[in-house]
Amino acid sequence: MCEHKIAMKIYRVRGEIVVAACDRELLGKKFEEGELHLEVKKEFYFESYVSDKTFLNSMKLATIANLVGEHVISLAIREGYIDEDGIIKIEGVPHAQMFLLL
Repeated sequence: MCEHKIAMKIYRVRGEIVVAACDRELLGKKFEEGELHLEVKKEFYFESYVSDKTFLNSMKLATIANLVGEHVISLAIREGYIDEDGIIKIEGVPHAQMFLLL
């Protein structure tokens, strides 16, 4: 079964391919912990809901990624796009960024 659990938007900026993705249920929510603030804005993260496969295919092309949520982060770790050491948690919600250095 191919459930669409991920909200995702792809940007093309100055030669970069930016993937913004979050777990669907986090869209539109705000998280704060100490000085850390994270707002999962629909305008930034949402163009469509996609499957795990579509998300991972997009990550193959990404030079930059901004990821939020247990599901999205676990897929990115499993496929080697991010390392567990690069994850921060805000109110228990994982957030990671990826930059491809050429």
